[in-house]
Amino acid sequence: MKRILNLLLLAVLLAAAACTDRTAVSDRSIGSSVLYEMNVRQFTPEGTFAAAEERLPALRDLGVDIVWLMPVHPIGVEGRKGTMGSYYAIRDYRAINPEFGTMADFERFLARAHELGLRVILDYVANHTSPDHAWVTEMPAEWYVRDSTGVPVVQYDWTDIAKLNYATPAVREAMFEVLKFWTDKGVDGFRCDAAMEMPDDFWADAFARLRAVRPDLFLLAEAEGPQFHADGFDATYGWKMHHLLNEIAQGKKSAADLRVLLAEYAAEYPASASRMMFTSNHDENSWAGTEFERMGDAAAAMAALTYVLPQSLPLIYTGQEVGYDHRFEFFEKDPMPAWEPNERTAFYKKLNALRHDNPALASGGEGGDIVYMGGAVADVMAFTRSAGDNKVVCFFNLSAEPQAVIPTVEVAGDLTDAMTGEPHPILPGEEFRLAPWEYLILVKSAF
Repeated sequence: MKRILNLLLLAVLLAAAACTDRTAVSDRSIGSSVLYEMNVRQFTPEGTFAAAEERLPALRDLGVDIVWLMPVHPIGVEGRKGTMGSYYAIRDYRAINPEFGTMADFERFLARAHELGLRVILDYVANHTSPDHAWVTEMPAEWYVRDSTGVPVVQYDWTDIAKLNYATPAVREAMFEVLKFWTDKGVDGFRCDAAMEMPDDFWADAFARLRAVRPDLFLLAEAEGPQFHADGFDATYGWKMHHLLNEIAQGKKSAADLRVLLAEYAAEYPASASRMMFTSNHDENSWAGTEFERMGDAAAAMAALTYVLPQSLPLIYTGQEVGYDHRFEFFEKDPMPAWEPNERTAFYKKLNALRHDNPALASGGEGGDIVYMGGAVADVMAFTRSAGDNKVVCFFNLSAEPQAVIPTVEVAGDLTDAMTGEPHPILPGEEFRLAPWEYLILVKSAF
């Protein structure tokens, strides 16, 4: 009996050791956090977890709170696109892509991130596997959606995938076990790829079960719609916002259209919702172009907007922290050069500090409502957001022409420029001008 008890105790200790120590993870709320999407293949010249681990202190110093890893699993060979394949054609959900290292390398990366106070979330691809995943041949045919010839269905132009069948209970359970496996490893949540392709009740059931043991998990849907928050997601993509920001930068839409969309979001989404807002991500960068290609001279203003709008949970994609103007090859090794901090790094560091230091800007129902300045012209976004004694005042010229602003009393006061740290008083009725795409983000002065 004593030997059995000793073996049980050893098993418990080993299990505890397998989970990384999360005591150092920041307790900053999701509403005040900043996301960083890491394309592990391209993040460093080596493209490994060991190399990425060395860069984690730089991300912490930048002001990142949550590191989202694009899929880290082995990639299928059958139907593979390009030389190295798509991360989203997964061959084994419980293994690490050897391109990035070993499971031990991943666990060290996760432990180091936690030591630095960073959360780590994984890209969870629930809609499909690669065509050569073991399930395709080893499991019953009803595990996959199949065409009339019995071949697993391929969606869109995703010719390197096989679609799973969520009408089969065993598939749901197997995919829940994938979530549980990585949660037990100590990851802090999931970005759920193509979340609209799975039934709502799968998400609701899986998340209820997971949160029974890890209530602090952060869950992001790659989808837009209030129903995903009802399913248990903390945050959803702001796709409409992203496309609108592109159109404003290209002169096709205006600040007036932005006010309309913000009103729609406020009416449709629960107060507790966070909406991921961004000027780039892996899809946009590789297929639509960099933020500089799409937004030109407006790129900085659009990035700054994602930090101050209601509901926003801002995202930085690999390379944006140094202004890397390059479309990453999606299916090939195409790494960022070794980088040093520059002006763009300082820009994002200031924006991240702005978000952390001003509770008025938080999402998830924590921050202040947007209050527009009366009499603003169509091309200017002039507004305040307040929470308690914290007040943030914003002026954005969302056009390629200079604009005059005549402040009203609600935006006036002894304020400080958040980007320069210099005093910047605003007097009611005292006109000032904003250059094309110029913006001011001012906070209630401490003086």
